[in-house]
Amino acid sequence: MRLKDKIAIVTGAARGLGRVFSCSLAREGARIMATDLANPEGTVKEIESLGGIARGLQGDVTREADTLRVARETIEAFGRIDVLVNCAAIYYGLARKPFYEIDPKEWDQVMTVNVKGIWLCTRAVFPYMKQQGKGRIINLSSETFFTGSQGFVHYVASKGAVVGLTRALASELGPYHIGINSIAPGFTDTEASRSIADVTQYDVSRTPLKRLEQPDDLVGAVIFFASEESDFITGQTLLVDGGRAMH
Repeated sequence: MRLKDKIAIVTGAARGLGRVFSCSLAREGARIMATDLANPEGTVKEIESLGGIARGLQGDVTREADTLRVARETIEAFGRIDVLVNCAAIYYGLARKPFYEIDPKEWDQVMTVNVKGIWLCTRAVFPYMKQQGKGRIINLSSETFFTGSQGFVHYVASKGAVVGLTRALASELGPYHIGINSIAPGFTDTEASRSIADVTQYDVSRTPLKRLEQPDDLVGAVIFFASEESDFITGQTLLVDGGRAMH
């Protein structure tokens, strides 16, 4: 197991990719602090059914006090923080519309969760990773940043900001031996994707691998960036989209 006894915080862990990542990291031996605005106990129970160890905490990544509490309670429960997976984001239920029809309040909400949330969570775990002299942080960007998907200008902009944030943080975290990278999925068959489109009608003709992306397609990249195999990689964004956008 590549992550035996590592301690990982996963945000947005109650469902979707966050739940998949939590369970996959646990299968590799990591102990998981699953956190979400919704109750993550379902994820905790699934991990325990696999023979893994997990705790669950409800919290809002946009609230500094909540992010500090998650970091503190992870230390109290497990003694260290080796990995942070910033998966929490607003995507579920977004309606495709022209940029001039997007409500400014919705714009602010998307930016706050998708960008500020990553900053606050990273800020919360930093003191502990600094003290340890090592850590791994994984952010979720999106292929849409590279393709400029129409109708989701706020979402695309937020995921572009994740790429920029990852690069800037890499420069600041590097001296403390903390690596930070991002993963950019393509359109993936998740509950969130099904809330905004008919996934069965997705055009795969522009995807060289000729199929719709599944959550498990992202697991290898997450485990790689969480493991010591990626110790000399930081500030990078890895596209996992079947070759649809080549970067």
